[in-house]
Amino acid sequence: MSRVNLLPTDIKQGQEIRRRTLLVLMGAAVVIGVIIFFWVLQGMRLSSVNDDIDAQNRTNSALKQEIADLQKYEDLQVEAQQQEQLLAAAYSDEVAYSSMLLDVSKVIPPDTYLTSFSSNIDTSAVPSSDPAVPTFVGTMTFAGSTLHFSSLSTWLNRLEGVDGWANPWTSNISQDSSIAGAFTFDTSVDLTQDALTERGLAGAAVAGG
Repeated sequence: MSRVNLLPTDIKQGQEIRRRTLLVLMGAAVVIGVIIFFWVLQGMRLSSVNDDIDAQNRTNSALKQEIADLQKYEDLQVEAQQQEQLLAAAYSDEVAYSSMLLDVSKVIPPDTYLTSFSSNIDTSAVPSSDPAVPTFVGTMTFAGSTLHFSSLSTWLNRLEGVDGWANPWTSNISQDSSIAGAFTFDTSVDLTQDALTERGLAGAAVAGG
């Protein structure tokens, strides 16, 4: 049995055009929907990124403020270090003369006495780079009298034994005309860095550095 299409050709073509148009519109709607979906999704991602950026900016601002608040303490520390260096430089090459005189009283023979004492500190002395080579920072000189000549040898040997004193020598020995058998003398001894106080050594290191 054969089928007969009784619809006119123009009506049939119109239905086909409408069907195709509907399909095109549906496809376009789907595409537009997909585009809108991705646009909304990207908008949400962008909003999240902007929120992260705002949060990081707030964190950075807080850190900058904290750094600015701490800067004054760093300035105080720098100033304190500068003051410490000035104080150390002021004590550079300091010698405790009370300890010096005490050492002198310990080493001088009982039949010997001093008539004068002087010392000289060389603040321009450059520390030796070799620890085995002493750095001389000054000299001490003595004048005195002794009742026995052998006491001069004892005096020189004892001077050599004091920490920080080196190279004792006598530049002049003569008989004391006022006391029979007595002698007058002039003695000198070099001072090494070991004769300086702790803060004198520290100050010398700062000045030398």
